[in-house]
Amino acid sequence: MSAATNSGVGAASAAPTPWAISLDAVTVRYPNGTLGLDNVSLDIPAGTMVAIVGLSGSGKSTLIRTINGLVPVTSGSVAVGDRSVSGAGPRALRAIRGEIGMVFQGFNLAGRASVLQNVLVGRLAHTPLWRTLLGRYRDADKQLAYAALDSVGILPKLYSRASDLSGGQQQRVAIARALSQQPKVVLADEPVASLDPPTAHSVMNDLRRINEERGITVLVNLHLLDLAREYGVRLIGMRAGKVVYDGPAASASDADFEQIYGRSVNAADRLSGVPAPLGQGLDPRGESAANPADRADE
Repeated sequence: MSAATNSGVGAASAAPTPWAISLDAVTVRYPNGTLGLDNVSLDIPAGTMVAIVGLSGSGKSTLIRTINGLVPVTSGSVAVGDRSVSGAGPRALRAIRGEIGMVFQGFNLAGRASVLQNVLVGRLAHTPLWRTLLGRYRDADKQLAYAALDSVGILPKLYSRASDLSGGQQQRVAIARALSQQPKVVLADEPVASLDPPTAHSVMNDLRRINEERGITVLVNLHLLDLAREYGVRLIGMRAGKVVYDGPAASASDADFEQIYGRSVNAADRLSGVPAPLGQGLDPRGESAANPADRADE
């Protein structure tokens, strides 16, 4: 069955049960002595949309990477669902990562591969090695990839090379790759940092829909306060490896963000105050002039 006849295959399989996340007195100290996390304890219920805010070096990326075991803890414990991350061996850790979708600032796509091939990477943890080596993915895996691409509005780019896409389109492919895992948690590390403002809002809307429509637990690292307020339900503020704010996102005041940043709030802390890259203004529809067709079907 072709992709063209399956663009509405979003309900092809039942949504996975989301995972809660728990950190208990977690400290991370890197080999060079840098303190990444300092005695952090958090309980994040399943199905929550969380914005994690902090300046560079605050510990927010370490927090995200500790949750999926990319960064080992020095002390304390980390659990997702009923699985221990901090106590997992290599095989168990691979299984856990297969249930956690990651979205990176730099997209992490294979530029010379097609959009479909990039999204099918999300099925690696659920696919026998011989199928992966031969590129013979099951039809069910392809259907999941089609559905994931359709859900972020980029199915028509199925056979395009990833390197031919705009930045916003590439980030949507990265989100689709995460969705193809049928994840119980999605972790996004500065997913809009390299995007112009209209495209940043579109990507954040995609992440919010994933949370609201699929019920998946979503954690998003951000450094812009207006995005955190608009798209987060819960806001966690990080500074020097510590949690310095934990509360509702929408009601977080500028004073709260000054506490998080450890300095006064300025224009660059808001998406509206960040100038678009050279030549990227808005067209009359509010789209990025540099990428007027950032969504494939517009």
